[in-house]
Amino acid sequence: MNKQEIRKKIKQIKRQFSESQLKELSLPIIKKLFLSPTIQKANTIGLYYSLPDEVDTHDLIDILLQKGKKIILPKVIDDSNIEMREYSNCKDMEVGSYHIQEPIGKIFEDYSSIDVIIVPGVAFDNQGNRLGRGKGYYDRFLKKIPATKKIGICFDFQMIEQIPTEKNDIPMDDIITN
Repeated sequence: MNKQEIRKKIKQIKRQFSESQLKELSLPIIKKLFLSPTIQKANTIGLYYSLPDEVDTHDLIDILLQKGKKIILPKVIDDSNIEMREYSNCKDMEVGSYHIQEPIGKIFEDYSSIDVIIVPGVAFDNQGNRLGRGKGYYDRFLKKIPATKKIGICFDFQMIEQIPTEKNDIPMDDIITN
């Protein structure tokens, strides 16, 4: 399957679940992620504020913040780039590009201090390859933080045999699923 066919297939599968079912399916993934040594040791964590059809990260973000972790979230700044912003609480969010909740906090530029980044995806494979939504935002950003550990999170049905890759695609170091 090509990338568009994979995106279409995963979208069809997601439609079989309600938002509350996807939240329920998110719980074991988030628990595994939270308990992972990488997250426990990390000081600065890049995350994403999930959309309704993604692994739900909302509670995790607040729990990690309460544990003293510095949380940074992406904000779309133009047609090809994201920047990271510090997250302080859910009140410091606004609807941004693509109807995604985005942080309005201070711009975060100390990329070398990011210990781990949690990355969403439409699909992943066992080789660590990731298929995003097609705009390349994450791949461009991940090039700026080559030494940072990259973890993809997804539902079981988002794991496929093989993702077609191109030279600009950045693989994950680990993938956590239910």
